[in-house]
Amino acid sequence: MCPKNHSNRPLSEEERSKLQIQRHSCSHVMAAAVLSLWPDAKFGVGPATETGFYYDFQLPVPLKESDLAAIESKMRALQEEKLPFVRSEVAIDEAIALMQQRGQPYKVELLDLLKARGSTAVAGDDGGQGVDVVSFYQTGDFIDLCRGPHVEHAGQVGMFKLRSLAGAYWRGDEKNPQMQRIHALCYRNAEELAHAEWQLEQAELRDHRKLGKELKLFAFAQDVGSGLPLWLPKGMVLRDELERLALQEERRDGYQRVATPQITKEALYLRSGHLPYYADDMYKPLDIDGEKYYLRPMNCPHHHHIYLTSKWSYRDLPIRLSEYGQVYRYEASGGLSGLMRVRGFCQNDAHIYCRFDQAKEEFLSVMRLHARYYDLLGIEEYWMRLSLPDLNNIRKYVDDSEGWMNALKIIREALDESGYPVVEAEGEAAFYGPKIDFMIKGVVGTEYAISTVQLDFLAAQRFGLSYVAQDGSEPPVYVIHRAPLGSHERFVAFLIEQFAGAFPVWLSPVQARVIPIAARHNAYAERVRSAIFNAPIETASGGPRIDIDKSDERMQKKIRDAQNEKIPYMLVVGDKEAATDTVAVRLRNGQDLGTIPVAAFVERLEKEIRSRRDLPSAATA
Repeated sequence: MCPKNHSNRPLSEEERSKLQIQRHSCSHVMAAAVLSLWPDAKFGVGPATETGFYYDFQLPVPLKESDLAAIESKMRALQEEKLPFVRSEVAIDEAIALMQQRGQPYKVELLDLLKARGSTAVAGDDGGQGVDVVSFYQTGDFIDLCRGPHVEHAGQVGMFKLRSLAGAYWRGDEKNPQMQRIHALCYRNAEELAHAEWQLEQAELRDHRKLGKELKLFAFAQDVGSGLPLWLPKGMVLRDELERLALQEERRDGYQRVATPQITKEALYLRSGHLPYYADDMYKPLDIDGEKYYLRPMNCPHHHHIYLTSKWSYRDLPIRLSEYGQVYRYEASGGLSGLMRVRGFCQNDAHIYCRFDQAKEEFLSVMRLHARYYDLLGIEEYWMRLSLPDLNNIRKYVDDSEGWMNALKIIREALDESGYPVVEAEGEAAFYGPKIDFMIKGVVGTEYAISTVQLDFLAAQRFGLSYVAQDGSEPPVYVIHRAPLGSHERFVAFLIEQFAGAFPVWLSPVQARVIPIAARHNAYAERVRSAIFNAPIETASGGPRIDIDKSDERMQKKIRDAQNEKIPYMLVVGDKEAATDTVAVRLRNGQDLGTIPVAAFVERLEKEIRSRRDLPSAATA
């Protein structure tokens, strides 16, 4: 059960800053505890993290996981003593001598870097100006090179919990000595710490890679290639149901479906501008009959050509073209992570071609479509991140200041009118225009950039995308790129973790399982399955998804197996049910709904699938 967290609202910038100071201060307290218990310890760095902190150190005899309890106990003793954090400024040469005297070679290395170039960054300008003075903070016997700031004393570091011990190369370079790293949680109070511990435990239980294998949703094969998932039959149900949802919602919003090829001539990406700006994310070209072809990394240039097949009047706009399009983008092998980061994925993509005076309303309509999906799927925490250009690095973007300003004006007005929460991020815009990333927070607190909406003013120039205005002129269109469900891969990974594999009925790969108590009940179980299977209920699979467990296992074992497979309904049938044309309904959470007519169960199932919302457990029809 999730522990209560009365402070589960997003922290303000001031609160976040104070918490990071607490966390960094707590890392010093942990280092002081390690030094007290192991005086020969040599220390690396100990920064704050999004959930707490870590510290790297080296001992003659490596620590064991069992040593963490002793360190934590010593930390609490130091916390009770309220040891002060004492700051001092020391000349650089004196600081080097002090760390040499204390036998801290890693601190000496950092100080040498500060003296030579004024920075300890792993990569940077070696021609920088060195510093003459550095600051130290002392906590008990522990003295650390640190800019600060810190809390006043150890009693103010909040609530903490040492989580794990891991190996870490000094400065992240495998050529350097290996150190040990203690990871820790640190929060303002006991409630927040308990909630964070629950989230971490849930994150392990809900890991989509683990559940995907257990529930037989997807797989990877070495012969196929890293980052190229194989969708198994049950996983394909998730894809199909999401695509059916998108088809219905997009039909409601006036989209038209198209399909385009997965390889394309080099000329298309030179024309679109992707090769100059996006080449690092594309795969090497294929040589076909002496011409270069690329695996497509996006669908937009193809859709532009579909738009160009007709001459459009101002009365025709907006034109909304949608496609579930397979694309391929290079991802370093170290960055691949289950379905979250892959090299081949299928996007819920669309492009809207509109007049300037329509752009704001179209942008708003796309944001509202996102909100409908999130509401349906029970996603409560979401916000927009407005990605702006870094105009000091114009090489990354199309040099058209007027186009940028017009696009930003449209997006800001749409955001203001929407009322949705928004944050800004400079330097993350697409090369052809500003964009909005939809950020969502999962049940365990992880934040995901799940989809993107972009306003493109460049495509009209490069492809000659225009319309015939009322006065006969041919002004350019604005193009909105949108993918509210992102990619199948990333969105399904999120949903697996969000629901812990226990999907709502409409989305479940198997919606019900008939469980005959004994072999003599198999014939009736088949009649029940057939009645439900053939019920006129629309799903992406053509009808209800139901199977039978005819194994020789005991009934309780069959029920446990169905619960482990996270099947929403177990329909137990025996002599009484066969005589009365009923089923005994059990839920995967163990609740018994009692015995009801088969027709009543079909009615309940139809309501849940049609509305895409599960009925309350207490309901029986």
